[in-house]
Amino acid sequence: MQSSTRTYLIQAILFIVTVITTTLAGAEWIFGNIFSFVYDFFAFLGGVDAAKSIEAESRLMGWEQFKQGFHFSIPFLAILTIHEFGHYFVGRAHQVKVTLPYYVPMWFGFSQSIGTLGAFIRITSFVKSRLKFFDIGIAGPLAGFVAALAVLWYGFTHLPPVDYIFTIHPEYARFGSSYPQFVYENASGNLVLGDNILFWLFKTYVANPERLPHPYEMQHYPYLLAGYLALFFTSLNLIPIGQLDGGHILYGLIGKKKFDVVAPILFGLFAFYAGLGLFRAESFATGSDAIFYEQLLYLFIYIYLLYICFKRVFDNLSTALMCSLIIVVLQFALSYLRPDLQGSTGFLPFVFILGRFLGIKHPETEQNEPLDTPRIILGICALIIFVISFSPTPFIIVE
Repeated sequence: MQSSTRTYLIQAILFIVTVITTTLAGAEWIFGNIFSFVYDFFAFLGGVDAAKSIEAESRLMGWEQFKQGFHFSIPFLAILTIHEFGHYFVGRAHQVKVTLPYYVPMWFGFSQSIGTLGAFIRITSFVKSRLKFFDIGIAGPLAGFVAALAVLWYGFTHLPPVDYIFTIHPEYARFGSSYPQFVYENASGNLVLGDNILFWLFKTYVANPERLPHPYEMQHYPYLLAGYLALFFTSLNLIPIGQLDGGHILYGLIGKKKFDVVAPILFGLFAFYAGLGLFRAESFATGSDAIFYEQLLYLFIYIYLLYICFKRVFDNLSTALMCSLIIVVLQFALSYLRPDLQGSTGFLPFVFILGRFLGIKHPETEQNEPLDTPRIILGICALIIFVISFSPTPFIIVE
């Protein structure tokens, strides 16, 4: 088998598997339950109580629920695919060698997931031009953003009647449309999709308020969830750091010299926000030696992880350590002065991936031609898209 044929086969298999895993994940989000074959597997392993109630077993999911999962997987993968092919077609137009998308399936079965780690294309030739980097980088987010807008518009203008939620929570039906007044007395553990500007605008000005779901139930509406996740990943891609799409865009706009100054500052601010509130002075003043040393150990691990992230930014390792310590000290100080301020620790894994693996800097290009006015306008539009799509706290677990 020729290598190109083998590559196409791998890409096709990955796509088919990702369709299946995102459909499974979509059904789990819609119905908030697990599939019967997963239950049977864990029961066989002894991981599920064999005496589970008949009522609970009757709500395990099967083929019918799987089919409902397509309402999530189709729009979500459509947005993802449009994003990747935006990169692909512009790359081909610039005679840059790029591959078709590789989809990355991911599904747990025993806990919530979105069924995929995303998709990527590989650039297999050297990109010599700053302008080409800009065009390829911006094409994906712009195309995906337009697709996300279409999905969100459809989702918010085609909300089902209120009794849709009773198919997922039959126990709510006895309260009728006033169920939120009675069923959330103990709301601990509920998931809330944190607003970004665009999502808030759709909820406020597009949705029918009589059919708008309660924030605790938003994830059960597949088109809303697919659109929200698309905005979330678009905003992550547009962070103007390293070789993210936003990094390509910023590099095209300001050039390498300025980028090498701005990108580390932006990364430091991102890391500062992500870890804000993770450690507070009162956490160490507990009166318990065991708790004190435990917190101190966690703090050292946190500083070390920041150091790992920053040592790829600076040639001098002492500078990397100093930056890590400064961020931690400033986090402590701000948490002391404003204990109500809280970052979003969910971003910390992404901070680590950026700093350790993807990198903060951008590869230099041989051709550094400045962008023309239309491209500068597109770059500003990309910045606006980042601002209106970014949620400071995207996923909130009610405590």
